[in-house]
Amino acid sequence: MKKTVILIMMLVGFIACDDILEVENISSAAVVILAPANDVVIDTTAVTFTWEALEGAERYQLQIAKPTFEDAQQIVKDTTITNTNVLVILENGDFQWRVKGINSAYQSKFTINSFTINE
Repeated sequence: MKKTVILIMMLVGFIACDDILEVENISSAAVVILAPANDVVIDTTAVTFTWEALEGAERYQLQIAKPTFEDAQQIVKDTTITNTNVLVILENGDFQWRVKGINSAYQSKFTINSFTINE
């Protein structure tokens, strides 16, 4: 009887731990970008990048390329943060930026926008 009780307790504990360790699969999700909007012209070099929180994401990877990721002359920024916004000082020119959500097991798709700084 004692062995049966221990076995049942171990089984319940294992099932409970499985629920705690389950990580949300965000691989088919995408972050919604708020600003800078696609193809916008900005008149300041202090740019705040903002996006909506993605359910299941623990952090975000933000990348900025000049002028585009396909024809990158420079990757201006490549960082991982927990916030849904970040201020970056840039120079005049054309840029693309992208952001994706990340958790301990999955990554969402990148969402990408282009913008121009003409200060």
